[in-house]
Amino acid sequence: MEFLIVTGMSGSGKTNVMHFLEDMGYYCVDNLPPQLISKFADICAQTGKNVEKVAIAVDIRVGDLINHISDNLNELKEQGVPLKVLFLDTADDVLLNRYKESRRRHPLDELSNGSLALAISIEREKLAALKEMADYSIDTSALSVANLHSKIAEIFLSSQSDSMMIDLLSFGFKYGIATEADLIFDVRCLPNPYYIPELKKLTGCDSIVSDYVMSFEQSQTLAQKLKDLIDYLIPLYVGEGKSRIVIAFGCTGGKHRSVTFAEYFYKHLSAQYSNVRKNHRDIQK
Repeated sequence: MEFLIVTGMSGSGKTNVMHFLEDMGYYCVDNLPPQLISKFADICAQTGKNVEKVAIAVDIRVGDLINHISDNLNELKEQGVPLKVLFLDTADDVLLNRYKESRRRHPLDELSNGSLALAISIEREKLAALKEMADYSIDTSALSVANLHSKIAEIFLSSQSDSMMIDLLSFGFKYGIATEADLIFDVRCLPNPYYIPELKKLTGCDSIVSDYVMSFEQSQTLAQKLKDLIDYLIPLYVGEGKSRIVIAFGCTGGKHRSVTFAEYFYKHLSAQYSNVRKNHRDIQK
């Protein structure tokens, strides 16, 4: 089990990081009291393989409980839990601007009598011990959300593309367009197996149907052109920090040509990416 503590200055981007980690398959818990971390680790260990990666956000919102965080994390290490600490830092002037733009109260607003600069100073002092313990430290002062996503992917993924979930969808236009799709490709231009009596009641999941669809030169040419386009686009989406993309193929009824192409690209993309799924929306209609 991987155990990651995400901490750092308020306004440094911890919420975004927790969203990224959740997309990467981490079980994420926000604002857990430090004294409960070791007990939570025991619970996760008892669940077995269902919880393999855990990320817990701990910061100044827990109040004075943060003063004993070092002891709590050392206790966790003594249990043999593979613990890592990620600290997000940001320059004071950038934090001031972020709070002014968001108009949110700092967690230490009352303690600092409404002085944002003083609240940031107190927080930095209280988190000094955690910063010293950090295995990874990221300064988010000049990072966009996409850049921060890339940084997290570089640290916690063997390949940045592992953060991308690719969903392949087949559908029939007669039942409505796939509104959730990011990319839609219409394959109604290809010969239709529906008009072949022995293929009519089968689907693109049957090899005799897919072989028929792909036996035509125009099908092969279209598949190659779409392959070149999709192979070019996905890394761009990954680079922009997109965590999921839905690629849809539509034909008239959603049973033959669209299914064939969804299956074709499922095999193609599964060889390159670890998170690829397929769904044939209208295959039973």
